[in-house]
Amino acid sequence: MPTSGEVVRGRREFAALLGEFRRAVVLVPLGEDEAPLVGDYGGVRWIYAFSDETALARFALARAEGSREWPYRRVLGARLLDAAAPATGVPCGVALDVGSEGDGALFPPVPGIVPDGAAVAVGSQEGEQLR
Repeated sequence: MPTSGEVVRGRREFAALLGEFRRAVVLVPLGEDEAPLVGDYGGVRWIYAFSDETALARFALARAEGSREWPYRRVLGARLLDAAAPATGVPCGVALDVGSEGDGALFPPVPGIVPDGAAVAVGSQEGEQLR
């Protein structure tokens, strides 16, 4: 069980990481319909985002799709969290650098990360929206 100091330190580190992500331009791979590539897991839709082309290539290789072309858009992290995630109409967060061992991060659809109208209350039933 973490100590209260460890919890406070962890929250500060995550807040710093979230701030960096919001200010960063990331690569968002596109599906066939030119929409951001997403995955669904645990009742949450995740928009895939990558810090650079190397991280995107690791993802492609992990999916055994390294030989195909991966079109992408450059998007500000804040735009993904503030506009793209809520626009999906379902609980949606951002998965950064999926397939990069130890370097990834998840930004779930909870208050303080996505707009309150798109956030899911912590401890809520799957899909229950915060009001």
